[in-house]
Amino acid sequence: MPCFPRLGLVAALAACWSTVIAADVRVETDVAFLEAGRTEKLDLYLPAAAPAGGKPAPALVWIHGGGWTGGTKNENRAKEIGTTLAAAGYVVASIDYRLGAGAWPQNLRDCKNAVRFLRAHAAKYGIDPQRIAVGGGSAGGHLALMVAYTAGQPDLEPAAPYPGVGSEVDCVLNFYGITNILTRRATDPKGVPLGTSKLGGAASVFGASDAADPVLKLGSPVTHVRPGVPPTLILHGRADATVDHLQAEELAAVLARHGVPHELHLIDNVGHTFALRNWGKKKMSRDLTPVVLAFLARHVR
Repeated sequence: MPCFPRLGLVAALAACWSTVIAADVRVETDVAFLEAGRTEKLDLYLPAAAPAGGKPAPALVWIHGGGWTGGTKNENRAKEIGTTLAAAGYVVASIDYRLGAGAWPQNLRDCKNAVRFLRAHAAKYGIDPQRIAVGGGSAGGHLALMVAYTAGQPDLEPAAPYPGVGSEVDCVLNFYGITNILTRRATDPKGVPLGTSKLGGAASVFGASDAADPVLKLGSPVTHVRPGVPPTLILHGRADATVDHLQAEELAAVLARHGVPHELHLIDNVGHTFALRNWGKKKMSRDLTPVVLAFLARHVR
């Protein structure tokens, strides 16, 4: 059921959310999109007004972070991004997905099924099925990159519940995601990368026996970069003490070698888990909304 039928007022948003972001959107919560019996759902942020000229709207799947073991689709970061992009004319699906030990590769398949859901239900929600992007933060950024770079790989595609529906996307937004599990570094408290590696919880999530297990290379987005993968927007804080900013720089270098259109934005004095305007409870000095909207306008054809 919709959380509320239609929104255009801050007061209406406040009635449902503790974090209020003024936007002319309507929201449908807890929409089923996976196989029967799965408890993970998605929330849809939709423009309240019909698209100009009656054209269907572009769409974006947003994937939350949480180290592949936690997090939720209705986190404040997802709400800020969902309402902001919906107010700009995008349909945004903020999703939950398989979490925890051994979640790989089902977590990736769940994310691909969200893309397929939007494509399969395009007419119902006024979506252009040929204009879909994906984005995410932290672990969600990693999964968003994997969705974009592994489309059509049989071993990483879901078998159900949308047979014959593609998971291809036009572009990808990577907010401080892990791009190479094998080169991730520990940092000092200010986000300065150190010489020691940081595998974190990846071994458990990916079912790796040790750091040399091939599954960690398979699960790293940089492994799958090749000419023709979707254009990529990379946003990372220089003060990130959770995912070192060298991860962003490494991905940008690999994309450049393969001639893939991309943008790298390293943000000063910002750490992990920022959204478009806010980093936790702090207002950022730089509003990233124009950067994201301009990138989407160029690449969601």
